[in-house]
Amino acid sequence: MEAESSSIHCRYENYQETAEWLKANTDHRPRVAIICGSGLGGLAELLGQRDEFSYKDIPGFPQSTVQGHAGKLVFGTLEGQVCVCMQGRFHLYEGYDVFQVTYPIRVLSLLGVDTLIVTNAAGGLNPTFSVGDIMVIHDHINLPGFVGQNPLCGPNDDRFGERFLCMSDAYDRNLVNLAVQMAKEEGCGPLQQGVYCMVGGPCFETVAESKALHQLGADAVGMSTVPEVVVARHCGLKVLGLTLITNMVVMVYDSPQKANHKEVLETTAKRTEDIRKLLGSIIPKM
Repeated sequence: MEAESSSIHCRYENYQETAEWLKANTDHRPRVAIICGSGLGGLAELLGQRDEFSYKDIPGFPQSTVQGHAGKLVFGTLEGQVCVCMQGRFHLYEGYDVFQVTYPIRVLSLLGVDTLIVTNAAGGLNPTFSVGDIMVIHDHINLPGFVGQNPLCGPNDDRFGERFLCMSDAYDRNLVNLAVQMAKEEGCGPLQQGVYCMVGGPCFETVAESKALHQLGADAVGMSTVPEVVVARHCGLKVLGLTLITNMVVMVYDSPQKANHKEVLETTAKRTEDIRKLLGSIIPKM
């Protein structure tokens, strides 16, 4: 659907209508939700006994318009754990506002989800990182939020969460530690840990912007994830964030390197199996 006015997307009844439609069309009642970042939609193949729904068929859902985002909601099971995967997310740069971007998260909370796993592809700012590294997010910088692009703006609905939300514990430490442990046991290599910074996109960063973000303390930069995490925490969900470093951000003028989306998809294709293996070991232990 085309990006449209978001006023209808703030009402509890709309989230409830979408949740009830999904409940009527699948017997799965997930506790864990996974948002698949660019090129990572194959994570849904972890699930057995799948029920799949195209976003265009789900009442209230926007549609993914970005290459590498299939635009499907996939329900299924993984070693007895009932899960749901979002094969594709929504971004501010697609023309959606922050309420549309986060619409599915409140729906998932009404379905009974209590844990959200967010994955994304991002550029590496930390010079010790390499392309292909997997980074566990232990904190984030919400640049759009600095200028009022926060999904909690507007009237607060206490049925979801309280007005003023603490974000110092945005990413669950127990889940971070579990991810690090499972990466070692599954041979996925040591995980990096760091700070993810969200920018609005769709432009990749200038050299000056990249240097500024690194000075702010960011280890990776991308165009998603943070609004979803904010709403998940508002709804009381625990959050685990995994970032795949798909390119190193250009920090030097006259560099022959140029960030591009093709490189992002090529890198995710190479590391998808490791991320699948990692999540396949984490989820049953939640």
